[in-house]
Amino acid sequence: MGPGDDGLVLRVTLCLLVTLIFSSLTCVSSSSSSSSSSSDGLIRIGLKRRNLDLQSMEASKMAKRLNGKSMDADIVSLKNYMDAQYYGEISIGAPAQTFTVIFDTGSSNLWIPSSKCFLSIACLVHPRYKHKQSITYKEIGDHVAIHYGSGSVSGFLSQDNVIVGDLLIKNQIFMEATREGSFTFVLAKFDGILGLGFQEISVGDVVPVWYNMMNQGLVHEKVFSFWLNRDPSSNEGGELIFGGVDPKHFKGKHTYVPITHKGYWQFEMGDFLIASHSTGFCQHGCAAIVDSGTSLLAGPTSIVTQINQAIGAAGVVSTECKQIFNQYGGMIWDLLVSGVRADQVCADIGLCISTPPPAPPVTVTAHNNESTSGNKIQMVVEEEEEEEEAPLGSVSAVNDAFCSSCQMLVLWVQNELRQKKTKESVFSYVNQLCESLPSPMGESVVDCNTLSTLPTITFTIGGKSFDLTPEQYIIKTGENPVTICISGFIALDVSPPRGPLWILGDIFMGVYHTVFDYGNLQVGFARAA
Repeated sequence: MGPGDDGLVLRVTLCLLVTLIFSSLTCVSSSSSSSSSSSDGLIRIGLKRRNLDLQSMEASKMAKRLNGKSMDADIVSLKNYMDAQYYGEISIGAPAQTFTVIFDTGSSNLWIPSSKCFLSIACLVHPRYKHKQSITYKEIGDHVAIHYGSGSVSGFLSQDNVIVGDLLIKNQIFMEATREGSFTFVLAKFDGILGLGFQEISVGDVVPVWYNMMNQGLVHEKVFSFWLNRDPSSNEGGELIFGGVDPKHFKGKHTYVPITHKGYWQFEMGDFLIASHSTGFCQHGCAAIVDSGTSLLAGPTSIVTQINQAIGAAGVVSTECKQIFNQYGGMIWDLLVSGVRADQVCADIGLCISTPPPAPPVTVTAHNNESTSGNKIQMVVEEEEEEEEAPLGSVSAVNDAFCSSCQMLVLWVQNELRQKKTKESVFSYVNQLCESLPSPMGESVVDCNTLSTLPTITFTIGGKSFDLTPEQYIIKTGENPVTICISGFIALDVSPPRGPLWILGDIFMGVYHTVFDYGNLQVGFARAA
């Protein structure tokens, strides 16, 4: 059962800043941005909206080129906050100093720029926290660094009171950023990040703001929920509610699924379908993370390529993909037809080196006194060993690339074989998929005139179908005659045992109201109202 409506419910109205791949929005002033109490006793924060402009689209595209290296260490390191942002205001210290932050379920730390930050341009264009002006400040001093896909942020820990809406969180430890090493943070319209993930992924093992809200008895239910308004004509960006849910924000009942890894809000997802046809990749389950700090829908390259082909998205023609298939396609076909297991085909061909399976993660039973039963979850507590990255062009790097391409080709061929397609039609289709591989920058452009003909995309969660229509997964930027349509799907490959992995960002959360139930270690989705 999901959380009820009773108890203290704090609403934080969010401002919608949709940068949408390589765009940002221009602000239209509202009459007031100060806090006010509504007739139902809930606290609302009035915010501003920004409209699209082509200049910032190009600026954000440049930022991605400068900082576009993806990493396979953890999900926080893959985040790029330039894509889209829903944000709101918090205050720190006494007297209060106000900052704009992203409420991010994909990380767990709170950080804001420090008055000690002198050498980073990003700090100079955003408000900076001046701890000497706060009578409630306490020095901690430990140095910490957080690495994102769009750049790193480093600084030192401090302690002060934090105000979110009308909640006063006492003695909150956070990072004062003294270095923001990314062009992304220069362009960003937010000052910092407020993480809503689990403490297991908190850098420095700092207790997150959300935990302190619960520990200090500021919420009656250990639940928070997001309603993200995707209506571009509305002045309301959305609402983040701490302590419960608002029935006005959703239709029907939520579908709840248990958290499988306590770190991110991660759960097990079922099959993924394009126009009601299985892609074959997640039939036996895929990990998924629901992440309010990510704008788009990130998934395995093999599936995103199939999506690109189905919607006519223009990606980069992969010569390597075609070369490998032209050389080994016949062998892949013959081995699969003869009954060789799909996960063994590339090793038999010689493109992948068989390695022993990794040791299984430690499973810990978490007991929750307020829940009716214990939840079995895998805790993300072990430190990731840093692996040396193979130099570009090295034998190891090339072999890995060939192996990955081969495994992707096997998946495509196997999925077509299940549908009893002829060898000729399968080979033709696979070559088309090679041409639809996502570009290295992630973006894939779609003809805006074809939206009515594009297929519905379906995620299977908790045994139920969650559909996205073309109007929901295609992003429009600009205005005629310079309107651009961009696919909301980008490629993200995370290796086992962490992957394969989907990250469901704001596009999904905008369609489906999302409940983060810490008390019962589950997430819930219902059609947004």
